[in-house]
Amino acid sequence: MQNKTIAITANTCWYIYNFRRNTIITLLDHGYSVIACAPRDDYTYMLESLGCKYQDVKIDKSGLNPIKDLYTIFNFYTLFKTNHVDVVLNFTPKNNIYSTFAARLCKIKVINNIAGLGTAFGSSGLINFIVRHLYRYSQKEADFIFFQNQEDYSIFQRLGINKRSMDILPGSGVDLKRFKFQEATDNGITRFAVVARMLFDKGIVQYADAAKILKTKYRDNVEFLLIGFIDDLNPRSITSAKMKEWVDEGHVKYLGVSDNIEDILGDVDCVVLPSFYREGVPKSLLEAAAMGKPLITTDNVGCRETVEDGKTGYLCQPRSVSDLCDKMELIINMHLEDRIAMGKAGRELIEKKFDEQIVIKKYLMALQTVLNK
Repeated sequence: MQNKTIAITANTCWYIYNFRRNTIITLLDHGYSVIACAPRDDYTYMLESLGCKYQDVKIDKSGLNPIKDLYTIFNFYTLFKTNHVDVVLNFTPKNNIYSTFAARLCKIKVINNIAGLGTAFGSSGLINFIVRHLYRYSQKEADFIFFQNQEDYSIFQRLGINKRSMDILPGSGVDLKRFKFQEATDNGITRFAVVARMLFDKGIVQYADAAKILKTKYRDNVEFLLIGFIDDLNPRSITSAKMKEWVDEGHVKYLGVSDNIEDILGDVDCVVLPSFYREGVPKSLLEAAAMGKPLITTDNVGCRETVEDGKTGYLCQPRSVSDLCDKMELIINMHLEDRIAMGKAGRELIEKKFDEQIVIKKYLMALQTVLNK
């Protein structure tokens, strides 16, 4: 049995509970003490119900105030010192940077997970310049870094990070016991869904535009769902007003946020993510494929890893409404038997490459590696 204390940090309790629940359970089963560190939200009590300890952290997720960010570092430093933490597992961007700085001040081990680089490495400008340099200097202090795709791994290799302390994970993995294969049904309606934060760079506008075109052509024989969080305070987010406008037009249906996404996916024929964001590996696509749903996503960093083009789904051009329409029409006009075969191929791909147990085992090995240094 272990007697080491592991802190798991992210920018929301929602993230830790939904993406790292089974990791926490496994660590507890292996005798580690686990502290979940994130701002308090509606999922805090669900985290505590797993048997781990919870510590509140103040993180301004998308803010640019350096005073608040310095306070976040101090907050982490105090938390790590007070709780005698041995290793920190960081997730989400600001945690990967600021928690790493705090952990180094405490002389404790750090394992980071860089699940996509977002806009920082895909755009120019002063803010992006600063973020890139914060990534560079903070990650040189990490003991181990996990990436979710080869492109991000290569970027940090070029920045001089020791490749012996880096590895690539198959995204966050999928709980194959929860997301079970469910065969498509032939009810005369081809139902598409996007499961994502409602951000512009997730391709939400392109999806809504494609839905308008295809709804006009196929009418009641098609349906277009949107599932995910709207953040009216985020300038990159689709607003609630805009979503209402789309829904009122009758081209899309917005279902909000769901804690039981598998229940919704069971009735969906194809899951779409037209993202032009620098993704890690989108978990929503992996979960959908595990349930036997064909995928349509962009030939873009992180997204392309989830699809064998033409076999488990289709890749389309980023930002192209016409190409997205073309790929969606392939699904609409596909025979049910072919759609089922595509879904089965997707499930086989997930079982082979993206089982969550692969991810958890790599974390257990990384913990032993850094603790034995």
